[in-house]
Amino acid sequence: MPLPNLLALFAALLFASAALFIKRAADLGVSSLCTVFVANLVSAVLFQVLLVFGGTFHIELWWQPAIVAMCFIAGQWLTFFSLERGDVSVATPVMGIKILLVATFVTLLGGQTLDSTLWIAAALATAGIALLNRRSPKVHHHVGMTIATASLAATAFALFDVLVQKWSPAWGLGRFLPTTIGMAGVASFVFLPRARASLRGMRRKARPWLFAGALSVAGQALIFVSTIAYWGQAATANVIYSSRGLWSVLLVWLFGHWLESREKQLGRAILGWRLAGATLMMAAIVLVLV
Repeated sequence: MPLPNLLALFAALLFASAALFIKRAADLGVSSLCTVFVANLVSAVLFQVLLVFGGTFHIELWWQPAIVAMCFIAGQWLTFFSLERGDVSVATPVMGIKILLVATFVTLLGGQTLDSTLWIAAALATAGIALLNRRSPKVHHHVGMTIATASLAATAFALFDVLVQKWSPAWGLGRFLPTTIGMAGVASFVFLPRARASLRGMRRKARPWLFAGALSVAGQALIFVSTIAYWGQAATANVIYSSRGLWSVLLVWLFGHWLESREKQLGRAILGWRLAGATLMMAAIVLVLV
């Protein structure tokens, strides 16, 4: 397997682990805004290790990392907002359209022509995400708002990936990403007033889960975004990265009881849908790799 594809796959596994850590922290009372604030600060620090790779600072092009940083922050905030106001079973499948949006933006903004096989893989992976995130029937709250905000989150992150691929070569790996995520970390202080209460009242038991989740999120972002910045191939990387849905199912099944996850007990119907989703996901990944 080529190194870029292997890194995207590892980032997907790391994200699935981070989701379990963050979910456990949330169950212990940590607010989503607090998690976003801490995760962005950790990411801002961690991404500075890329400075050793060198490059050129373009002061006159400061607006490029600023725009990409805003896409990153917007995607983070919209993701957590849609999950807070609506149901995960609605928001998460909608966010799966990011794969198709990346393929579209690469074509429109990057001037590339994508092979039809990649479009098929993107469609299969998106359908797989929807099936992997099926939940037991329940009342969905704020469905319209959830769909709208989740779609906007997917759009923001898709733009982030494509603009990193488009603009980072002129700066170099060691300049564009540290500047961009550093800007995002500084801008994230706008969340501090609302996150402060959660930070002050945080239970000691919740702290390890929060910081493990924040570090895992930052680590997978570093690996995944660096892969796109260095090798390009944002559309291909996103299809492979979408396997995080499959990894999440497997990790919940293996470690859900240990983490006291509410998803550890699933009915046959839900397991059947998730098996179908996993099959579509693997088919998409095989198409890309072959």
